[in-house]
Amino acid sequence: FFFWFAHAQALSKSSMVAVPESVLKKRKRQEKWAADKAAATSAAETKAAAKRKDIFKRAEAYVAEYRSAEQQLVTMKRAARKAGTFYVEPEHKLLFVMRLRGINGMHPKTRKIMQVLRLLQINNGVFMKVNKATMNMLVKVDPYIMYGYPNLKTVKELVYKRGHAKVNGQRVPITDNEIIEKALGEKTKGKIICIEDLVHELYTVGPHFKECTKFLWPFKMNCPVGGFSRIRNHFVEGGDAGNREEYVNELIRRML
Repeated sequence: FFFWFAHAQALSKSSMVAVPESVLKKRKRQEKWAADKAAATSAAETKAAAKRKDIFKRAEAYVAEYRSAEQQLVTMKRAARKAGTFYVEPEHKLLFVMRLRGINGMHPKTRKIMQVLRLLQINNGVFMKVNKATMNMLVKVDPYIMYGYPNLKTVKELVYKRGHAKVNGQRVPITDNEIIEKALGEKTKGKIICIEDLVHELYTVGPHFKECTKFLWPFKMNCPVGGFSRIRNHFVEGGDAGNREEYVNELIRRML
């Protein structure tokens, strides 16, 4: 009995070996970190789901707005035709400007205007607002550029297929809405947080148009499939330079 008692005591002593305090602290710390991480992940997932829902609602609202505007235009044209008159469409608000030629033989003033327009390379393109100052500048550099009025499809394709953002002076492809939200969310007070917001703001030339164009890196276009006709001649003379109005859409399609 005495030997059995001594053996039991030895076993109980061995089972009550003290765990070092540093190990206990480490365990507690790791458990806390795991709990914090799980809570943060859960909160991020909830926030992302809510954001996705909001973005989807915005996209639906924009589609409804575009369709309504299109339908209204058709209705107005039909009404005018019925009355035996013509319906004059509202003036265009958005321009897409693209550089056609290099710097050979270019006047320093013209070169400066090109820098102001951010058209530093051949086939670079930018969105611009139609106003008196813009049109005066474009007239001065008319032989070196081509410009026109892009439609909704063209704006979407340019942003989706060729869109790059300017982030910390770097050219970054727009692969995620996070990039747009980080750059424009605060500046526009939450108005522009996804790519659909960006397209809508550009197409409608909204109040935050300037921030959006600054955020976008100038588009780098390909040479058009089938080539240009004559870049030294004006569009009205059968060339490519100058104002192409709605015909710019067909050219942009060939350059994407």
